[in-house]
This record gives sequence, C-alpha cells and structure tokens, in this order.
Amino acid sequence: MSNEKLERAAAVLGEKLFLHCTQPECLAFAQASGREALQCEPRNFCQRCGGSDNSRAVKDVLDACRQRGLSKLVIVGGSPTVRQELERLVPNELELRLVDGTKARPLDQAKADLQWGDVVLLWGATELHHKVSLQYTNLTQPEQKRKLVRVQQRGVAALLQAAVDHLRKPPAT
Repeated sequence: MSNEKLERAAAVLGEKLFLHCTQPECLAFAQASGREALQCEPRNFCQRCGGSDNSRAVKDVLDACRQRGLSKLVIVGGSPTVRQELERLVPNELELRLVDGTKARPLDQAKADLQWGDVVLLWGATELHHKVSLQYTNLTQPEQKRKLVRVQQRGVAALLQAAVDHLRKPPAT
C-alpha cells in the first residue's frame, strides 16, 4: 500500500475505532467515545493512557474533579523528582500546589493550602516529616478535615488513585 493510501486508511480507522488497554477505566472511556472499542496489544497503543499507569491516573483524577466541579489539588510530600513528574503530567486544567514535605511549613501556610485546595493529599509514604504533616492534621474545622486525604502508598498512580477514591465518595453533608 502506498504511503498516501496508508495515511488515509489510518485516518478512516481512527474515526471508527478507539484502541484501549485492559484497564476498566480505559475500556469505559473507549465505549463512551462513540467509536468501536478495540483492545490493543501492547498497551502503549491505548489512546487514553498510552500504557502508562501514571498517565491513566492523571486522566482518572481529572475526570473525577470535572464530575465534582473541582480544580485545585494540594500534594504535601514526595521527592523533588516526583513533584517534577506531577508538574509534567498534570495539565493546567488541574491546578497543583506541591508542598515540600521536608521543609518547615508555618501553620498559616498550611491553613492557606487547606483553604485553597479542593483536595489535600498528605503523602505519608514519601519524604514527609511529621513537623510538616502535623500542620495539616491538627485541624479543628470540619470542612478542612473533609478535604484531607492521607495516602500511605508510594507512586504517582497510587497517590492520584487515593484522590479519585476520595472524590468518588458522596460529598459529606
């Protein structure tokens, strides 16, 4: 097949098919696309996540935030490399405030983070000193406590999945 015909054939197939990996979220997204869902191998051809657990987790947290009308996420902890990865992966649609968990955080700044963020993730399995986490956990306001999510797993995908799980719970009244 000539290159010209190959490009047109790929375009026609792209309009009719949505390639997805085996993850349920990607299958559901493919089914909702209006195109025929077709499982791909290898999974890096998935049109939703590209085979990356971190990319899929970013898309999942974006979807959960959109459903709740939220757009601000505070992450306390994580290594500098992981914070850079989050800045690279997360689109501007979701505003991030990334807090170094190894540097002292005054109480007024922690309160400002809790006021600003829709969800505040305390990433305990990473670089997070108690002197920092205590600024967030010693809260008296119920609305601030409802925003706070403690995450004990390592990895970006696990961190963002904790946010998704939190966001999918019915809002507290």
